Amino acid sequence: MAAERWSAAGFRTRVEQVLHAFVAQEADLLAEVDPALGPVADQLESAVADGKRLRAAFCYWGWRAAGQPDSDALVRAAASMELVHAAAVVHDDLIDDSPLRHGRPTAHLALRGAVAGHPRPAAARSLAMLVGDLLMSLAGQLFATCGLPAAYLGRARPLWSLLARELIAGECLEILHTGAVPDTTASLKVIRYKTAKYTVEQPLLIGGTLAGAGERLRAGYSAYGLPLGEAFQLRDDLLGLFGDPERTGKADTDDVRGRRPTALLAETWRIAGADERERLRGLLGRGEPDRAGLDAVREVMHRLGAPDRVENMISARVAEALDALRDLDVSACAADALAELAHTATVRPY
Repeated sequence: MAAERWSAAGFRTRVEQVLHAFVAQEADLLAEVDPALGPVADQLESAVADGKRLRAAFCYWGWRAAGQPDSDALVRAAASMELVHAAAVVHDDLIDDSPLRHGRPTAHLALRGAVAGHPRPAAARSLAMLVGDLLMSLAGQLFATCGLPAAYLGRARPLWSLLARELIAGECLEILHTGAVPDTTASLKVIRYKTAKYTVEQPLLIGGTLAGAGERLRAGYSAYGLPLGEAFQLRDDLLGLFGDPERTGKADTDDVRGRRPTALLAETWRIAGADERERLRGLLGRGEPDRAGLDAVREVMHRLGAPDRVENMISARVAEALDALRDLDVSACAADALAELAHTATVRPY
């Protein structure tokens, strides 16, 4: 794929061909161990069936913006970023007890049929946890066997430890802050470590490091990637509560039901007076919210202007990322592709 003919749709097709073929082969090998593993193998394939493939695209342009040519081996390496994401999603849905992903039952629900009558009620959840573990292992396998020279892979390998450590730190922070008094600073830290880094910054840095990017360019990638990754998750938080489940593919009750430490809830709490906080305590303390309870939370947020404040946070971070992009010494094609990706990541319909 020549740089001048960059097509987001064409690149996505290339990544999906790699992912689907690689995971299908691994799923078949798993099922060959014992027919009982068939449902587990099915969930491996389901985990990579959908997605925007943004993480792979950022890895690809981390490579290309450093001056390297298009490479099928690099596309395979970039596709491994999507397996990291698939693993994180399976684990996240399990931790949050989310019922839907891409409009389908999440792994821990889909696997219930495989353990019907099992003496342990949590057996399906255990299987889902292992699916996520295997997906993370497969990410490393795909990266290591992508076909790039060993010296290239060697200089990028330390970034994998950093990616895993920061991703797990973010997930742990979300668990620790869930149900606590909402705090915007804490919520933004969760966003940065749980999502922002592994969505934009680290794929860029891995692609750039594979390409031999210098320190200055890598610093520029971080200056662009961190605020953009935060904007991506802030948009996701808005969609999680105000988006149409038919379009998002996720339940719109998850964040409220789970009392997740989103910036949207934190900003609402920060602005709220004593009476409004008392009302929020009552609404958030009900456990599974009904439609009326969910609408009441939305009404409080709208009345206090919290969604608009989060929109402003998104706009400020996108502007910061684009300013950093203008300072990068990269080709016009790379700059255009990264600007397009910034728009794709943060401008998503409700």
